[in-house]
Amino acid sequence: MKLICIGRNYTDHIKELENEKPTDPVVFLKPDTAILLKKQPFFIPEFSNDVHHEVEVLVKINRVGKYIDKKFAHKYYKEIGLGIDFTARDLQTQLKAKGLPWEKAKSFDGAAVIGSWLPKTAFQDLNNINFSLKKNNQVVQQGNTSLMLWKIDEIIEYVSKYFTLKIGDVIFTGTPAGVSKVFANDKLKGYLEDKELFSITVK
Repeated sequence: MKLICIGRNYTDHIKELENEKPTDPVVFLKPDTAILLKKQPFFIPEFSNDVHHEVEVLVKINRVGKYIDKKFAHKYYKEIGLGIDFTARDLQTQLKAKGLPWEKAKSFDGAAVIGSWLPKTAFQDLNNINFSLKKNNQVVQQGNTSLMLWKIDEIIEYVSKYFTLKIGDVIFTGTPAGVSKVFANDKLKGYLEDKELFSITVK
């Protein structure tokens, strides 16, 4: 199982971090050890003083595929979910400044929250799904999949050129604007439309 993550897929998020708009999807991986275990709190790692939440729509792959054409991509997933890509922003900034990979900032233990899954048939249009993150009962991130630079099926087509997709792989599709630092005792809850898909405590 692998976690395939897409960066810079929402224009407002690109602007808030003052990044350059990419001409192709920005892709990075997280190992399965990054997955936060169910019913466990998220522990802020000792090597960072600036961990940010990034709420993202998730896709679970349900069949093996390589070089998948966009028109067939819908056959490779049946479930949609929601999660968090935790990012040690201070460490990421240092690594980017040196032209080094981001893994230490993105792929540490517990850095990937995977919430509950819903059948994609529960949604009329996968390219028009609202999602949000509440921190201490205040909405801090809101997005809609219509605002993705690359939609779900386009992402599957693109990443399958480079990686064979396998059953159980999860794609993180990018985060909207509103990322911010988390603190001990924060309560984070994620919603896909009106359904709560995860609830975690920060330690």
